[in-house]
Amino acid sequence: MFLAAGAEGAAVHGRGGGGEHRRKAEAGEGRAGPERASLDMRYLRCAPLLPAPWRSPRPRGSAIGPTARKSVPYEKTLQEEGSGSRGPSRPPPRTAEVVVVGGGSLGCQTTYHLAKQGVSSVVLLERDRLTSGTTWHTAGLLWQLRPSDVEVELLAHTRDVVSRELPAETGLHTGWVQNGGLFIASNKQRLDEYKRLMSLGKVYGVESYVLTPSETKDLYPLMNIKDLYGTLYVPKDGTMDPAGTCSTLARAAAARGATIIENCPVTGIQVRADDFGVRRVYAVETAHGTIQTPCVVNCAGVWASVLGRLAGVHVPLVGMHHAYVVTERIEGIQNMPNVRDHDASVYLRLQGDALSVGGYESNPIFWEEVSEKFAFGLFDLDWDVFMKHIEGAINRVPVLEKTGIKSTVCGPESFTADHKPLMGEAPEVRGFFLGCGFNSAGMMLGGGCGRELAHWIIHGRPEKDMYGYDIRRFHHSLTNNNRWIRERSHESYAKNYSVVFPHDEPLAGRNVRKDPLHEELLRQGCVFQERHGWERPGWFSPRGTAPVLDYDYYGAYGRERHRDYTYNRLLGDEYTFDFPPHHDVIKTECLTCRNALALFDMSYFGKFYLVGPEATKAANWLFTADVSKAPGSTVYTCMLNQRGGVESDLTVSRISPGAPASPLAPAFEGDGYYLAIGGAVAQHNWSHITAVLQDMKLQCKLLDCSEELGMMSIQGPLSRVVLQEVLDTDLSNEAFPFSTHKLVTAAGCTVRAMRLSFVGELGWELHVPRADCVKVYQAVMQAGARHGIANAGYRAIDSLSIEKGYRHWHADLRPDDTPLEAGLAFTCKLKSNIPFLGREAVEAQKAKGIFRRLVCFTTEEKVPMFGLEAVWRNGEVVGFIRRADFGFAIDKTIAYGYIRDPAGGPVSLDFVRSGSYELERMGVPYPAQAHTRSPFDPDNQRVKGIY
Repeated sequence: MFLAAGAEGAAVHGRGGGGEHRRKAEAGEGRAGPERASLDMRYLRCAPLLPAPWRSPRPRGSAIGPTARKSVPYEKTLQEEGSGSRGPSRPPPRTAEVVVVGGGSLGCQTTYHLAKQGVSSVVLLERDRLTSGTTWHTAGLLWQLRPSDVEVELLAHTRDVVSRELPAETGLHTGWVQNGGLFIASNKQRLDEYKRLMSLGKVYGVESYVLTPSETKDLYPLMNIKDLYGTLYVPKDGTMDPAGTCSTLARAAAARGATIIENCPVTGIQVRADDFGVRRVYAVETAHGTIQTPCVVNCAGVWASVLGRLAGVHVPLVGMHHAYVVTERIEGIQNMPNVRDHDASVYLRLQGDALSVGGYESNPIFWEEVSEKFAFGLFDLDWDVFMKHIEGAINRVPVLEKTGIKSTVCGPESFTADHKPLMGEAPEVRGFFLGCGFNSAGMMLGGGCGRELAHWIIHGRPEKDMYGYDIRRFHHSLTNNNRWIRERSHESYAKNYSVVFPHDEPLAGRNVRKDPLHEELLRQGCVFQERHGWERPGWFSPRGTAPVLDYDYYGAYGRERHRDYTYNRLLGDEYTFDFPPHHDVIKTECLTCRNALALFDMSYFGKFYLVGPEATKAANWLFTADVSKAPGSTVYTCMLNQRGGVESDLTVSRISPGAPASPLAPAFEGDGYYLAIGGAVAQHNWSHITAVLQDMKLQCKLLDCSEELGMMSIQGPLSRVVLQEVLDTDLSNEAFPFSTHKLVTAAGCTVRAMRLSFVGELGWELHVPRADCVKVYQAVMQAGARHGIANAGYRAIDSLSIEKGYRHWHADLRPDDTPLEAGLAFTCKLKSNIPFLGREAVEAQKAKGIFRRLVCFTTEEKVPMFGLEAVWRNGEVVGFIRRADFGFAIDKTIAYGYIRDPAGGPVSLDFVRSGSYELERMGVPYPAQAHTRSPFDPDNQRVKGIY
């Protein structure tokens, strides 16, 4: 689904069907051999295409005998070096600090970076030869620009490793070729997307140019430009050789003390519970001996799920066929850049004097039964499926119509639900790390991710913000939900080359987790968003209901596509980089909240209880703010990592013990705290807190009541008037101050009312037992009817919260940002002597100075911004926008981004005020004003009820 989501490598399908002429041509079943035969593309275009059933073909690669058709385009693979070898390349050691399983790109990169970062006892186990799984057949493309700052940095490190570091260390050439990259746009929206990437690239010094069709023709004379709108040219993109890269990595790692063992399959993972019942890795069993180790890294690619099961860990990925074909020689193609034609869903990779052609289609073949014996193997290519890419390639480079096909490459790849890798420590077992599910991008992301994974293993967290890849981003109920994984992985694959629009939502894997108000809001026109299984309100359509239907696989596999699908049509209406058609609907929701009142269903929030004899000790260490106050208090706080980065922001309420099994107030001994956390990051928070409690061996428990409680937020200047009719308690400032909570009665039901605001208005949250939610909701709406109450969704929350200057975790607040940089120093109890996780790092930064600071910008021109825009100060790039939206109360575009001083000095408030700023949107600069305080209600009068 995301732009540039694959090194396009490995393969596209083999559904084993087609006409008799294809069966004869692909009769061989052995490992790919050197013999080659040609197919003329003109013949393929007119060949009759017979329907093929949706099924997985028999894997090719286990029988003896070469094939004339299936062959990777590389002069050297590592298959031949190990032919005939049966035993391990060396005996396994008895112990190791870290055991990496899987000798592909990620396994080799992780081993290399672990050794480079000082781990002296690293063992890499490969069941066959290095690269023999999915890496050996990858196309090995590296594109530098992606719609993520972190991914741009990861790609830059991979490029540095293969083009500079490894050759310098070993004296060997990795096979890196810098021939450039060319992104094709056939329409304005596609070129706008590329211009967004170009603006972000300026922040990181990635050279890129927007070319006209005629300029593109000058660069690539063989290209058809009749249907071009424009292109983006990145001169320093290139390609990698899988065998050359991995063998060089292995040599460099071994030189630093790592042990590489081939032909040594893993047969078991020993997991033992410690004295506190925490399951931890103990040893790795192989066919040739057992290695005692506290840490295993699963880099097993498409086989990662099998390895995970050995340790009781769910690895949510699926195997699919992914393919490319290699052409015969093409005169004039030498030194041409690699091409990605996203609208045709095809890529063209320079292969010497030929091209490799591949892409992503809507009907990929699932590899249903992953074979453990599959090594250096390929599937037969299903031309029924692949012809889409042939046609797209011929349209873009017409000479291909008269060019023969030299070989086909169709092998297995692993794909995930959001087309992002799976990394980090598994929640189920301590010491079991993941480095898999790379969606055909394992070569180009390998260097950056290998370094981050090594740092994660050594220091407990990565250096960069890797939340988007962290296995903990998925709720535990989803990682073993086969329907959700399969549907979402299919859609992510099928939409991999689609334009990444700001407000798109998945159609697959929906309606998995519904809150108690779901049906009630659906009837009122709610257009839902999906966040890790939860259906949450996005906005409310005045044109009627828009239910989310069962996934239709976009009509693939013989399924009938939904007709007149209202929800899909509403999404399609918003496929724009301009203000969306529903902009005025969001405006109405926002201004109703600002001028009267609105009800927000926030039931998808994570709701945890931290209780027990040492709960206060845990809370003091976990939370930056002082939360050890009297019961009835609520505190906004952060949780940090050891380096002072923000792992979460949340509210923590001190509670008194209640009745057994009560979701509002559980029974407990000792102290108790109620935690309310954004639902999309609830699993991340749960895992972070759990790991801290385990490491400190504290006597307390973390209880999850997310499903048992609903949560409604009633916000606006009239919220007190309305709620006073519903709640049986005095809501005056004196009786119910801001940042306090009480158990009260609403519509005959006991609820927990909290005076808080997520949008900068007078308001309360009601935390309600699931069974009572509809009753309480209807009572509030009835009482508010004559005051103009309205439903509002998260699109309104996004606008209202940025207008007030409230942070959103993982947007303008991430694990690589500190509270001081983010303007949240007030959440840190630095004036007390209470230690907390990350305090030393925060104090050190405070003493040294802040060299990066979050700044609010507004533009006079009403232009939509969504993030990734470059920030210019006095003619120099100083950062980029993390989060942007339109503020309807101030009637301006608002954007937040972190800026630096190009001279390397600290970023003071005077530095912020003294600059002249522009925000570059799609290559166009817009004058902007910097603010050191929120431009809306900077004195916080409204949350106090002062209007």
